[in-house]
Amino acid sequence: MPRLACPEPAGVALHLVQRGRNRAPCFSCAPDRTAYLDALRVAAAESASSVHAYAVMGNHVHLLATLRRPGGAGILMRSAAEGYARYLQRAYGHEDRVWDERYDGTPVLPRRYLLACMRYIELNPVRAGLVREAHAYGWSSYRANAEGADDPLVTPHPLYCALGRSRERRCAAYRALFAQPPRPTASG
Repeated sequence: MPRLACPEPAGVALHLVQRGRNRAPCFSCAPDRTAYLDALRVAAAESASSVHAYAVMGNHVHLLATLRRPGGAGILMRSAAEGYARYLQRAYGHEDRVWDERYDGTPVLPRRYLLACMRYIELNPVRAGLVREAHAYGWSSYRANAEGADDPLVTPHPLYCALGRSRERRCAAYRALFAQPPRPTASG
């Protein structure tokens, strides 16, 4: 169940955060993270959602997604959680709930905040002390947005596309947003 006061409107980008139950780790290895991203890709298609940025951390995930229909966040998050739960059952026999009951969903309405939100999400591993630079973390959308790497999960947002006429120019303009180092946080 989302923490939004009312159903999110279609076409609005949301910063979604799903935390592990009792903040426990959700991912123990690279195949776990890959399975979650695979489940998220399927969920995005099922919910008619576009994922613009993500970071898969140890005990939570950050997403920036635009939902194409009202209630899309619930469909996206539920479907991704169910797909990942099926993987955990097959791989480990795990049947306990992995995620908190609720996810956080914050609308990113002002246009100027969308790119800042993408930066925030992709710098999460740096702030958490997992890597020194965003490009070194393999479980985020940074490489797709800043380096032009293929990522079937990432759909560029129109504001990202407005950064430049070519992929190279968009990537260069996006990388420039990362020139200032992030401030470390304890929560990541």
